[in-house]
Amino acid sequence: MDRRTFIGTVTAGMIAAPLAESAKTPTTVRRIGLLSPGAAPTPAKLQEHFAPLRALGWVEGQNLLVEQRYANDRAELLRPLAEELVRLKVEIIVTGGTAATLAAKNATTTIPIVIYSAGDPVHSGLVASLSRPGGNITGFSVIGPELDAKRLALLRELLPGLQRVGVLQDPTNPYHRAVRKEFEQTCRSLGLQPIIIEVAAASELENAISEIARRRAQALFVRPDSLFYENRARLMSAALRYALPPIAPGKEMVEAGALFSYAHTDAEINQRCAAFVDRILRGAKPADLPIEQPTKFELGINLKTAKALGITIPQSLLLRADQVIQ
Repeated sequence: MDRRTFIGTVTAGMIAAPLAESAKTPTTVRRIGLLSPGAAPTPAKLQEHFAPLRALGWVEGQNLLVEQRYANDRAELLRPLAEELVRLKVEIIVTGGTAATLAAKNATTTIPIVIYSAGDPVHSGLVASLSRPGGNITGFSVIGPELDAKRLALLRELLPGLQRVGVLQDPTNPYHRAVRKEFEQTCRSLGLQPIIIEVAAASELENAISEIARRRAQALFVRPDSLFYENRARLMSAALRYALPPIAPGKEMVEAGALFSYAHTDAEINQRCAAFVDRILRGAKPADLPIEQPTKFELGINLKTAKALGITIPQSLLLRADQVIQ
């Protein structure tokens, strides 16, 4: 997430427990917690994401109790919500994004924490290293800096004359603060001038995009964040009103009107996270489980947005796309 609404779920994937062990259906009721900076997902989305965990034998209402806590984009609520999960004596806290993971880390040093997604767990100070995370935290890194660099390179390929790019980022997101200098350097290495505007609330989005347009940006780069994800339709609509080609992570952003997206796949992140939860519930220690990274990525392109902005998508780029919206 540092990008989007977090849903804790998961399934047997790359680091699944041994098959014979995972095949045994646990009978004791276990309790885990989910901590997200965003809003609660729809029931249908919850069902979709809990399916992989059920495949490992963990069924909510039977042998699994899930305490879900959502901050609804109010960063100040993450710490008390994390402390509430600690008081409930959950066995694992699954966290969505850097801010939620930091809140959980500050609330407990003993309860295992599984990162559903974080942009750069090492740079953000969550773990000591990817191979040896140490402490009570493990999980999944979505390699945020590397994906930002790839998105910027694709943007440069699509708009070769691009010089100034507007960037939306949330000042309450600690990941954005941690990698800001690196992001700016990446922009400069590609010959781009970043125009960074901070947005901490949905009510600020329109003014932020207006300011980016006023400062003559030629495209809009949206950083991964639950605030932007949950207001994606509003955000994309505003960008198009100002004729700013919007680039954002995730296929839902493309469906909402982003020109293109390049991101890890939800299926893989769910699989990896589920395997962590399963192994820890069966006795593994977080310190012994290396941080995982994505191996599969999706390129999404919205031809409707391209047409509205008068942009021609090169055939070479279309042939590489996994998702094309006509």
